[in-house]
Amino acid sequence: MNPKVILLTGYGINCEEETAYFFRQAGADTDIVHINDLIDGKKSLADYQIMAFPGGFSYGDDTGSGNAYANKMRNNLWPAVLEFVQADKLVIGICNGCQILVNLGLVPGLKGAYGDRKLAMMHNNSARYECRWVDLKNTSKKCVWTRNIDILHCPVSHGEGRFYAEKEVADALIAGDQIAFKYVKPDGSPADGQFPFNPNGAILDSAAICDETGRILAIMPHSERNSKFCHEDDWTLLKESALREGREHPEKGPGMKLFENAVEYFTAS
Repeated sequence: MNPKVILLTGYGINCEEETAYFFRQAGADTDIVHINDLIDGKKSLADYQIMAFPGGFSYGDDTGSGNAYANKMRNNLWPAVLEFVQADKLVIGICNGCQILVNLGLVPGLKGAYGDRKLAMMHNNSARYECRWVDLKNTSKKCVWTRNIDILHCPVSHGEGRFYAEKEVADALIAGDQIAFKYVKPDGSPADGQFPFNPNGAILDSAAICDETGRILAIMPHSERNSKFCHEDDWTLLKESALREGREHPEKGPGMKLFENAVEYFTAS
């Protein structure tokens, strides 16, 4: 059977349709569910194997990006959320969803202490909303979502995307192999905090962080926005180069692999 994805939406979320599309393309049965339908009991987290928080501007980011949405979940659904993440299930948060996971304390989940906030999402060092293409390098061997990915080219679109942690927590992330993606330069060398390669000044060039199990991923860049070949910012050049060299160009973009990895976690023999 195909794994079932609950794709959470609500006031200000705006990336649910495209995120659902790529989960379905990867082979998952996917429901877009409003948070109020979970609270009212019309839907249950227990019926799903993957929980996904898409991008957007939940509650207008009025009390900090992802904070109001996280508080609504914590105040109304926390026992069900905790039961979900402690089972052999997967969770992803993309952009605003990443901020929600951080505010919920589901990452980094050090020593299994879900709900204990150890990270913060700060305003970009540029003090501006950043919308640009970046390059990410997979730096974790444990993260389920990033398996068999080396470099991922995709866009960022955020104003509060800077991962911040105290030194003790940052050291634990390194020791626990929990930095799933780091910002790098186009040649794959470290960004070393340099703008625009690191678009927000995130600590340790962190673009994505997972929990200790590798099953929960908080990623700021929009992987779903490069899940088809024609999403690439230079796809016309790549297509023409392939044509002239007699090669077939791929149909999928590199971001598609994250969704396929999640499905394969439940379907691979």
